[in-house]
Amino acid sequence: MTFEGNGGDYVPPRRTIPHYHGDAVRGLFLVSALVLIVAQSTGAELPFPTVGAVIAAAALVISAGITNPREYWIHWVDAFFAVIGTFLFGTAAVEHYRASRNLFDPSFAYVEALAFLSLFALYFTTRTIRGFHSRPKLP
Repeated sequence: MTFEGNGGDYVPPRRTIPHYHGDAVRGLFLVSALVLIVAQSTGAELPFPTVGAVIAAAALVISAGITNPREYWIHWVDAFFAVIGTFLFGTAAVEHYRASRNLFDPSFAYVEALAFLSLFALYFTTRTIRGFHSRPKLP
C-alpha cells in the first residue's frame, strides 16, 4: 500500500501512529486563530496590536496546515508557538484578573481562553514530539 501521489512512501493511518496528536494541535491552533480575530475585532485588550493579532492568527493557521505525521520539524514549530502563546496569554490573563478582579470581563475571558488553548496545544505537541523519539522511524 502506498501513499497517494508520492511514488511509494507509506504513511500509516493516523489512528495507528502511536502518540501522534498533530490533529488535536491543528484544531486547537485553528480555534485559537478564530478567537484571536474575534477578540481583536470586539476590542479585547490583547498583548499585541491589531496587526500582531492578524499575523499571529495567520502563523497559527499556516502551522496547522503544515502539521503532519511525516514532518518532524513542524512539531517543534508548533511547540514554539504554543510556548509563546502560553507565556503571552497566561501572563496577560493574570494581569487582567489582578487589575479588574472581574471574571466576566470580555478581555479577560478571551485572553484566558487563548491561554488555555495554548496550554493544551503545548501538551499535545509535547506528547507528539515524545512519540517521535520513542517510536521507530516510519517505513
